[in-house]
Amino acid sequence: MRNLLLFLSRWNRLRAFMETSRIARPLSSRFIAGLTLADALTVARSVNLQGMAVSLDHLGENVTTLAEAETCRDVYLRALVEINSGDLDANVSLKLTQFGIDLSEDACLANVGHVVRTAAKFRNFVRIDMESSEYTDRTLGMVHSLYAETKSCGAVIQAYLRRSARDLEELNRRGIRVRLCKGAYLEPAAAAAFQDKKEVDENFLALARKLLADGVYPGIATHDERMIAGTLAFVKEHKIDPSRFEFQMLYGVRRDLQKRLVAEGWRVRVYVPFGEAWFPYFMRRLAERPANLVFILRNLLRG
Repeated sequence: MRNLLLFLSRWNRLRAFMETSRIARPLSSRFIAGLTLADALTVARSVNLQGMAVSLDHLGENVTTLAEAETCRDVYLRALVEINSGDLDANVSLKLTQFGIDLSEDACLANVGHVVRTAAKFRNFVRIDMESSEYTDRTLGMVHSLYAETKSCGAVIQAYLRRSARDLEELNRRGIRVRLCKGAYLEPAAAAAFQDKKEVDENFLALARKLLADGVYPGIATHDERMIAGTLAFVKEHKIDPSRFEFQMLYGVRRDLQKRLVAEGWRVRVYVPFGEAWFPYFMRRLAERPANLVFILRNLLRG
């Protein structure tokens, strides 16, 4: 089921239908804050009032023109201005394929650099997301370069990639903030990625411990209660202060768990996605957790 959903996430005809269908929009609203920046800011304020920080994520991947990439850049620049003027506890998260890396690495660097420098001006932060493994080297290279200049960006490490321990060690050495997740892309090559869930989970916890011991304000991104319990066991054993890290979760996923962690005194950041190009993100959320698909189907039948 997971592989099927990930395959469908890249089916352009289905994506075109879903993103323009009035029927599909209510189904996506569980996980997507809205189509506009204004929608996302409204949700961000609500999340802040619940005691959680936010990372705004303007959806869109694999743009086909540099004009599209510049439009995405401008949305992020407006978001940073609104966060600053609205005194929100929020930062932003972006993908390089949305900023034109497939078209021109120089143009992509210029676009992302503009956003990161604006964040630095506002004393804010940009998370440069990780995509499939074909982008890993280029993504880390850009993070290293922009961090050296601004100190205002961070990276994402995916536990299902075999190379991640080595990449994490270098990021820790440079003092770059890391978001650790399991990984949500289809990586069929066993040489590149662990294929067994147990191996991924074991690697996630090993990397989490390394981040908590040696990293700079890591984000432990998971909805898996076993991963959370393993993380907290290490935190308590080593007397790590709650202010030194945060849990990161997705909008609309395990809201009960988000609230429980906040009530227990742990920091939580919610990733709030918005935008018209929502279909690939939506399908990856369904693939990650079968319960999400059950939730959607139940609501469809009720309608």
